[in-house]
Amino acid sequence: MSQIATKDSFESLSPEVILDAIESQPGLLSDGRLLALNSYENRVYRVGLEDNQPLIAKFYRPERWTEEQINEEHSYAQELADKEIPVVTAIPDHTGKTLRQSNGYHFALYPMRGGRSPELDNPQQLEIIGRFIGRIHKVSETKEFSHRPAIDTPTLGHVSANYLLDNDRLPVDLASAYESLIIDLLDKVEDRIEDLQKTKSIRLHGDLHPGNILWRDETPHIVDLDDARTGPPVQDIWLFLSGDRQYQQARLADILKGYTQFRDFDPAELGLIEALRTLRMIHYAAWLDVRREEPAFQQAFPWLASPRYWDDHILELKEQSAALDEPALKWE
Repeated sequence: MSQIATKDSFESLSPEVILDAIESQPGLLSDGRLLALNSYENRVYRVGLEDNQPLIAKFYRPERWTEEQINEEHSYAQELADKEIPVVTAIPDHTGKTLRQSNGYHFALYPMRGGRSPELDNPQQLEIIGRFIGRIHKVSETKEFSHRPAIDTPTLGHVSANYLLDNDRLPVDLASAYESLIIDLLDKVEDRIEDLQKTKSIRLHGDLHPGNILWRDETPHIVDLDDARTGPPVQDIWLFLSGDRQYQQARLADILKGYTQFRDFDPAELGLIEALRTLRMIHYAAWLDVRREEPAFQQAFPWLASPRYWDDHILELKEQSAALDEPALKWE
């Protein structure tokens, strides 16, 4: 009997269901080996095959994205790969479709690729990464998404914060402090964005952090476009910038040295970095809380919902409020 996925849940995604999905595809026969890989929003597995190389199977969280949105992500990745940008793309089936379905789950299959994380203090590697981001954005700006969402304050900021406050997810003694801080933070974010309304928005990877790059043969192989959105190009750059201001400034110079070999960069976008970082922090806390009852999250984040976690989160937001008052990074 088919097992139907419950909303926002993987509880029915058993090894049997996974292997059944693989073997429902023409020409694929599993050898029974199954290894869960690091992924929390979706579920990703390395699946062994009889007489063939293993594949990566990605099962999408039910009802997070529509079929149109997932297909648009796959098409975007393939468009980049067609331009010889090393993006790992979904394997099409015998009909040419990349989005598959079995037992109530949507899933996609990918070739297995190895690699390591890039070295963020290596100027040469960052310059190479910058070149590829520039090439990605050069392709990205030729079209627009029809179905993927945009990076915006209402969705990532207000909706996330309201979820935590309206559902009493914070400790009672911290809720008022969080609420007043969020009001101030989002006012500052909106001021930054309003000041820079003329900055261009394009299609983006959207979540291009170092963990989504596999460094191999002096080339960054780019994976997981699951959060592809429309937004300012700097979104695909700032996630490589951490540490103190001087360190961020140096890393920014390394990346833009490569980036500008393929695409111009608008320095005004640097004023958006701390606003985008703030939205990510607010959204991330709500995202973790939404999933905190799931076994995978409880195992990976056992400190979720503890008072200490929320104390630390509020402290980080206060520090971020101060960062929003600082001048933007510079690039010449």
